[in-house]
Amino acid sequence: MDEFEALFQTFSPMVYRFLLSLCGDGDLAEELTAETFYQAYLHIGKFRGDCKVETWLCQIAKNAFFKEQKRRKRTAGEPPEDFPVQDGLLAALEDKAQALEIHRRLHTLKEPYREVFMLRVFGELAFREIADIFGKTESWAKVTFYRAKDRLIQEMEDGHENEL
Repeated sequence: MDEFEALFQTFSPMVYRFLLSLCGDGDLAEELTAETFYQAYLHIGKFRGDCKVETWLCQIAKNAFFKEQKRRKRTAGEPPEDFPVQDGLLAALEDKAQALEIHRRLHTLKEPYREVFMLRVFGELAFREIADIFGKTESWAKVTFYRAKDRLIQEMEDGHENEL
């Protein structure tokens, strides 16, 4: 239990920030952070170590967020108007087809580009935090992020040219 408590102490602020970036509501982000670590505690034995613990926790957090969205939609018919949505990224991805295409292309990126991009955009982590996760320099995190972004843009442009 002491090891899991240390895990919670170390990573709960990052998970909270990640969830806050997704939902924009501090109270909901706290609730989902608790749910994330509850699920992590239940399934810690299934963690294979194929990725960093931070990545695993953010995946659990993302799933908890989507589960909450589905629950709210099911109970209210539609998401309530006061359900917070991040203006920046989510507003730009309102077109579901485009969002699906971006995610599809994102998952074709090789590591570490994909993970760095996701931590920066979806997790809203600072380059310093990303560098710490990978044990690299802040410059490395910046360069890796911008290369990933350029590759995504290029793939999206190439995809649109092929459609014409």
